[in-house]
Amino acid sequence: MDDSSLLSDQFLIAMPALNDPNFSKTVTYMCDHNEEGAMGLVINRPLDLDIRELFTHLEIDNIAHDSGYIPIYQGGPVQTERGFVLHRDPGDWEASIIVNENIAITMSQDIISSIAEGKGPTDFLIALGYAGWGEGQLETELAANAWLNGPADASIIFDVPIEQRWTASANHLGIELKNISSDIGHA
Repeated sequence: MDDSSLLSDQFLIAMPALNDPNFSKTVTYMCDHNEEGAMGLVINRPLDLDIRELFTHLEIDNIAHDSGYIPIYQGGPVQTERGFVLHRDPGDWEASIIVNENIAITMSQDIISSIAEGKGPTDFLIALGYAGWGEGQLETELAANAWLNGPADASIIFDVPIEQRWTASANHLGIELKNISSDIGHA
Protein backbone atom coordinates (compact mmCIF):
# COMPACT_ATOMS: atom_id res chain seq x y z
CA MET A 1 0.00 0.00 0.00
CA ASP A 2 1.43 3.37 -0.92
CA ASP A 3 0.87 6.58 1.02
CA SER A 4 -1.66 7.84 -1.53
CA SER A 5 -4.08 5.11 -0.44
CA LEU A 6 -3.96 5.91 3.26
CA LEU A 7 -7.23 7.19 4.66
CA SER A 8 -6.15 8.78 7.95
CA ASP A 9 -7.93 12.10 8.60
CA GLN A 10 -10.69 11.26 6.13
CA PHE A 11 -14.38 10.51 6.36
CA LEU A 12 -15.60 7.05 5.54
CA ILE A 13 -19.25 7.45 4.57
CA ALA A 14 -21.54 4.43 4.39
CA MET A 15 -23.16 4.01 0.99
CA PRO A 16 -26.98 3.81 1.06
CA ALA A 17 -26.83 0.09 0.16
CA LEU A 18 -24.66 -0.79 3.20
CA ASN A 19 -27.02 -2.78 5.43
CA ASP A 20 -24.60 -3.80 8.19
CA PRO A 21 -26.39 -2.69 11.39
CA ASN A 22 -23.08 -1.44 12.82
CA PHE A 23 -22.46 0.91 9.91
CA SER A 24 -25.71 1.66 8.04
CA LYS A 25 -25.89 5.42 7.39
CA THR A 26 -22.76 6.15 9.40
CA VAL A 27 -19.86 8.54 9.05
CA THR A 28 -16.58 7.26 10.42
CA TYR A 29 -13.70 9.62 11.08
CA MET A 30 -10.56 7.69 10.18
CA CYS A 31 -7.94 8.14 12.89
CA ASP A 32 -5.33 5.73 11.58
CA HIS A 33 -4.81 3.69 8.42
CA ASN A 34 -1.68 1.82 7.46
CA GLU A 35 -0.60 -1.45 5.88
CA GLU A 36 -1.67 -3.38 9.01
CA GLY A 37 -5.25 -2.10 9.07
CA ALA A 38 -7.43 0.87 9.92
CA MET A 39 -9.12 2.45 12.92
CA GLY A 40 -11.80 5.12 13.13
CA LEU A 41 -14.67 6.46 15.21
CA VAL A 42 -18.29 6.61 14.10
CA ILE A 43 -19.35 10.24 14.65
CA ASN A 44 -23.13 10.00 14.20
CA ARG A 45 -24.33 7.18 16.45
CA PRO A 46 -25.19 8.57 19.89
CA LEU A 47 -25.82 6.07 22.67
CA ASP A 48 -28.52 6.44 25.29
CA LEU A 49 -25.84 7.78 27.61
CA ASP A 50 -24.64 11.30 28.31
CA ILE A 51 -21.52 12.85 29.75
CA ARG A 52 -22.97 13.31 33.25
CA GLU A 53 -23.60 9.56 33.48
CA LEU A 54 -20.04 8.95 32.31
CA PHE A 55 -18.67 11.26 35.02
CA THR A 56 -20.71 9.34 37.62
CA HIS A 57 -19.54 5.96 36.29
CA LEU A 58 -15.90 7.10 36.40
CA GLU A 59 -16.43 8.57 39.88
CA ILE A 60 -15.44 12.06 38.76
CA ASP A 61 -16.83 14.47 41.32
CA ASN A 62 -14.92 17.66 40.49
CA ILE A 63 -17.36 18.98 37.88
CA ALA A 64 -16.96 22.67 37.08
CA HIS A 65 -20.45 23.20 35.69
CA ASP A 66 -23.39 21.37 34.22
CA SER A 67 -22.77 21.51 30.50
CA GLY A 68 -26.18 20.11 29.65
CA TYR A 69 -26.81 17.01 27.60
CA ILE A 70 -23.70 15.90 25.73
CA PRO A 71 -24.13 12.44 24.20
CA ILE A 72 -21.63 9.62 24.30
CA TYR A 73 -21.25 7.89 20.92
CA GLN A 74 -21.02 4.31 19.75
CA GLY A 75 -17.61 4.64 18.13
CA GLY A 76 -17.83 1.22 16.54
CA PRO A 77 -18.28 -2.47 17.33
CA VAL A 78 -14.72 -3.18 18.54
CA GLN A 79 -13.82 -2.93 22.27
CA THR A 80 -17.12 -1.26 23.15
CA GLU A 81 -16.11 -0.88 26.80
CA ARG A 82 -13.08 1.25 25.88
CA GLY A 83 -13.40 5.04 25.72
CA PHE A 84 -11.98 7.41 23.14
CA VAL A 85 -12.08 11.20 23.01
CA LEU A 86 -11.86 12.80 19.58
CA HIS A 87 -11.04 16.47 20.03
CA ARG A 88 -9.73 19.69 18.58
CA ASP A 89 -6.67 21.25 20.20
CA PRO A 90 -4.41 18.20 20.50
CA GLY A 91 -3.04 19.50 23.83
CA ASP A 92 -0.82 17.45 26.12
CA TRP A 93 -2.77 14.41 27.33
CA GLU A 94 -1.35 11.10 28.54
CA ALA A 95 -2.38 8.85 25.64
CA SER A 96 -3.02 10.90 22.51
CA ILE A 97 -2.57 10.20 18.85
CA ILE A 98 -2.28 13.34 16.75
CA VAL A 99 -4.35 12.81 13.59
CA ASN A 100 -3.63 16.24 12.12
CA GLU A 101 -2.47 19.61 13.45
CA ASN A 102 -5.95 20.35 14.82
CA ILE A 103 -7.43 16.97 15.79
CA ALA A 104 -6.29 14.21 18.13
CA ILE A 105 -7.75 11.09 19.66
CA THR A 106 -7.04 10.48 23.34
CA MET A 107 -7.56 7.26 25.27
CA SER A 108 -6.73 8.30 28.84
CA GLN A 109 -8.97 9.36 31.69
CA ASP A 110 -7.00 12.56 32.32
CA ILE A 111 -8.79 14.27 29.44
CA ILE A 112 -12.21 13.24 30.80
CA SER A 113 -11.28 14.70 34.20
CA SER A 114 -10.09 17.90 32.53
CA ILE A 115 -13.36 18.17 30.57
CA ALA A 116 -15.30 17.76 33.83
CA GLU A 117 -13.21 20.50 35.45
CA GLY A 118 -13.75 22.85 32.51
CA LYS A 119 -10.04 22.63 31.57
CA GLY A 120 -10.29 20.23 28.64
CA PRO A 121 -10.82 20.86 24.96
CA THR A 122 -13.92 22.85 24.06
CA ASP A 123 -14.73 20.72 21.02
CA PHE A 124 -14.79 16.99 21.71
CA LEU A 125 -16.68 13.80 21.00
CA ILE A 126 -16.54 10.89 23.44
CA ALA A 127 -17.06 7.41 22.03
CA LEU A 128 -17.19 3.89 23.40
CA GLY A 129 -15.64 1.37 21.05
CA TYR A 130 -14.12 1.92 17.65
CA ALA A 131 -14.39 0.76 14.06
CA GLY A 132 -11.49 -1.45 13.08
CA TRP A 133 -10.37 -3.25 9.94
CA GLY A 134 -7.62 -5.81 9.50
CA GLU A 135 -4.97 -5.75 6.80
CA GLY A 136 -6.61 -5.21 3.40
CA GLN A 137 -10.17 -5.48 4.76
CA LEU A 138 -11.11 -1.83 4.30
CA GLU A 139 -9.60 -1.73 0.82
CA THR A 140 -11.77 -4.72 -0.13
CA GLU A 141 -14.89 -2.98 1.21
CA LEU A 142 -14.02 0.20 -0.70
CA ALA A 143 -13.55 -1.80 -3.92
CA ALA A 144 -17.01 -3.33 -3.33
CA ASN A 145 -18.54 0.19 -3.14
CA ALA A 146 -19.58 -0.13 0.50
CA TRP A 147 -18.09 3.28 1.34
CA LEU A 148 -17.40 6.74 0.02
CA ASN A 149 -14.27 8.41 1.33
CA GLY A 150 -12.86 11.88 1.22
CA PRO A 151 -11.24 14.64 3.25
CA ALA A 152 -12.70 15.17 6.70
CA ASP A 153 -14.07 18.50 7.87
CA ALA A 154 -13.77 19.17 11.61
CA SER A 155 -16.86 21.39 11.55
CA ILE A 156 -18.97 18.38 10.50
CA ILE A 157 -17.62 16.41 13.46
CA PHE A 158 -18.03 19.13 16.08
CA ASP A 159 -20.61 21.63 14.79
CA VAL A 160 -23.16 19.88 12.56
CA PRO A 161 -26.16 18.31 14.35
CA ILE A 162 -25.80 14.54 14.72
CA GLU A 163 -28.74 13.62 12.47
CA GLN A 164 -27.29 15.71 9.61
CA ARG A 165 -23.70 14.41 9.64
CA TRP A 166 -24.21 11.55 7.15
CA THR A 167 -25.66 13.78 4.43
CA ALA A 168 -23.39 16.74 5.34
CA SER A 169 -20.25 14.64 4.97
CA ALA A 170 -21.36 13.41 1.53
CA ASN A 171 -22.35 16.95 0.53
CA HIS A 172 -18.85 18.05 1.60
CA LEU A 173 -17.59 15.74 -1.17
CA GLY A 174 -20.12 17.15 -3.65
CA ILE A 175 -22.34 14.07 -3.45
CA GLU A 176 -26.09 13.95 -2.86
CA LEU A 177 -26.83 10.61 -1.18
CA LYS A 178 -30.47 10.74 -2.27
CA ASN A 179 -29.23 10.46 -5.88
CA ILE A 180 -27.35 7.22 -5.20
CA SER A 181 -29.31 4.03 -5.70
CA SER A 182 -29.30 1.50 -2.89
CA ASP A 183 -29.28 -1.18 -5.62
CA ILE A 184 -25.70 -0.58 -6.77
CA GLY A 185 -24.47 -3.34 -9.05
CA HIS A 186 -27.93 -4.48 -10.16
CA ALA A 187 -28.73 -3.78 -13.79
